[in-house]
Amino acid sequence: MKLENTPAERIEALAAAQKACFRSGATLPEKFRRTMLRRFDAALVNWEKRLCDALWQDLHKSCEEAMLTELSIVRGEIRHHLRHLRAWMRPESRPTPLKLLPSKSRILAEPLGQALIVAPWNYPVQLLLNPLVGAISAGCTAMLKPSPYTPTVARTIEAMIREIFDEEYVAVVQGNREVNRKLFEMRWDVIFFTGSPDLGRQVMEAAARHLTPVVLELGGKSPCIVDRGADIDVAARRIAWGKTLNAGQTCIAPDHLLIHRSLQEPFVKAYKEALQRLHGEDARQSPHYVRLVNDRAFERVAGYIPQGKVLVGGRTDAAERYIEPTLLAEVDPAAPVMREEIFGPVLPMLTFERIDEAVEFVTGREKPLALYYFGPEAAGREVLRRTSSGGACLNDTIMHIANDQLPFGGVGNSGMGHYHGRESFEAFSHRRAVVITPKRFDLPFRYPPYRGFRWVKRIL
Repeated sequence: MKLENTPAERIEALAAAQKACFRSGATLPEKFRRTMLRRFDAALVNWEKRLCDALWQDLHKSCEEAMLTELSIVRGEIRHHLRHLRAWMRPESRPTPLKLLPSKSRILAEPLGQALIVAPWNYPVQLLLNPLVGAISAGCTAMLKPSPYTPTVARTIEAMIREIFDEEYVAVVQGNREVNRKLFEMRWDVIFFTGSPDLGRQVMEAAARHLTPVVLELGGKSPCIVDRGADIDVAARRIAWGKTLNAGQTCIAPDHLLIHRSLQEPFVKAYKEALQRLHGEDARQSPHYVRLVNDRAFERVAGYIPQGKVLVGGRTDAAERYIEPTLLAEVDPAAPVMREEIFGPVLPMLTFERIDEAVEFVTGREKPLALYYFGPEAAGREVLRRTSSGGACLNDTIMHIANDQLPFGGVGNSGMGHYHGRESFEAFSHRRAVVITPKRFDLPFRYPPYRGFRWVKRIL
């Protein structure tokens, strides 16, 4: 059933109520933030089955995958914030130079205020609620906008949020891009957006009118390099897992493969075997293999298959929006499958003779959200030194997102700003510089007529 757009008047009323709530100071105390985080965590437990059922309904995502890639990540983030919130909120002392003594210097973490969080459809629980953890711990209010392409999840989250939070503190609005346009026209203290680079540019343009700070978690074509010295079986298994997780509808999925020519033949064999171990002889029968989100996505991704020689997979079923995990060879580097973010289980493969060719290919394109290298660690470190990406893994895929001690975010075309762990707290905070000067002592040299200034110059 199609989601109805939240009326503009309702959105404006909610925003006004949240503005009043934040200005009242209700969200600032540590005790309040902790209470809200614990309430949030308890709700995720109580609503676990309903959220899993909604993810199955919209994406054919199994409960196991929903727990691993959605709910457990949000709950882990909450626990991390509860453990460290007091330390993050504590004023941070900084050294004071001689010329400012006897003043003291501090940095205070203050909430930015009213936050707007807009999420995509591919991980509709995690990518909406994980930033909310940072907004709550930082002391902000939050307006949440789920994707209309996963309507069951959107309605379920709205019901959960309504049950646990007052709407003047955290609220959900629904709808299509008309609602997005209305939201981006409004003034917020911070906008957190996850989506495509094209939409990210629109968000940034709209935010510029109010000089609103933005966190943009975008995407792009994340390359995967398999170099000489790689363990082919390990590489094939980890690439197959990363590429077929959520049917490839992951912003940090391996988008395309750059492989040393001597490894192509053994890799194809190992990749096919890895897929069978993961999803069986027929992935369509696997309870853990996700479907494409809608007909439009299916048609786009299926359209990439004829752009290369199919070595593995290639079967599709439009009625189910099913695309078999597919490996392509003999792909034209200028073809759409090599220019557009695939966001599906199709993996095009190009070969190289020297690692310099792979590095040149990566650096000649937009900076990706992730980069993956399989091969000797020393050679991988050199590849990282010569390239740039939001995050990276050596001899693995995806797993850098699983460590909440690491910042997650893009660079250049793949985004700006970071979150997860402390970075989530800081994404919704302003680090305020404060100098505290005693009343009874005043350095006379800073006032005209600047007596003894030739001596003062020595400490400036």
